Amino acid sequence: MELQVDGKKVFAATGGKPFDPGQPVVIFVHGAGMDHTIWALQTRWFAWHGRSVLAVDLPGHGKSDGPALESIDEIGAWLVRLVEATGAPSASLVGHSMGSLASLSAGSTGGERIAALALLGVGAEMPVHPDLLAATKSNDPAAWDLIVSWGFGKPAYFGLNRAPGMWMQGGGRSLLARGPDDVLGIDMAACDVYKGALAAAAKITCPTLFICGNRDIMTPPKATAPLATAIPGAQTVILDGAGHMMMVEKPDETLDALIAAL
Repeated sequence: MELQVDGKKVFAATGGKPFDPGQPVVIFVHGAGMDHTIWALQTRWFAWHGRSVLAVDLPGHGKSDGPALESIDEIGAWLVRLVEATGAPSASLVGHSMGSLASLSAGSTGGERIAALALLGVGAEMPVHPDLLAATKSNDPAAWDLIVSWGFGKPAYFGLNRAPGMWMQGGGRSLLARGPDDVLGIDMAACDVYKGALAAAAKITCPTLFICGNRDIMTPPKATAPLATAIPGAQTVILDGAGHMMMVEKPDETLDALIAAL
């Protein structure tokens, strides 16, 4: 479906069911350089089990109008306005990587608009290696290879996709490659400079879940721990064998954790 936020078109997948703002709303927020398709293995369950789902394309990504927003707090504030645009009184946010940082920021400012948070693959700080940052800013295809090689845990190198015939790493690279030239660099720079995660976490009052992969070398569980400690009552689930792309590598286990929380 399409919505309007700030007078611009926003695309969101609904999991195969019409969106109903009268039901509990769950908004899925993708990471740097990605789009709504990264959540294909989780969104349908919620849509067919009493939730209204929006797997959103952030500004400048996928089918949404640009430009891309240049800071985590800008994206967080935009997410609060997105909730308002749905006509629902509140929504739960499920974020991944950059999307988790933005969801955390939204949760710290959105008040009762944000009902719950589920944050995947996030750290108190998410610095980007200077060589990778330079590659993303220059639109060097090597950036896609580096992100994919670091993003998936070692088990993913041996196939194991739950959808027969699908290639996890190839799919991830293709997703990054089809984005607009400047978007990945903008996103990675936003993650690199953001230092407000712990301060945002200290303001969170809604139920919060962290999902980590024990093979995640980009945001390992030890990077998530300070955020979980800062939020009263926050829960943490660590998925065995999963890297940074846990929603693809361990889709069923990721879904089970989200069902328990949301």
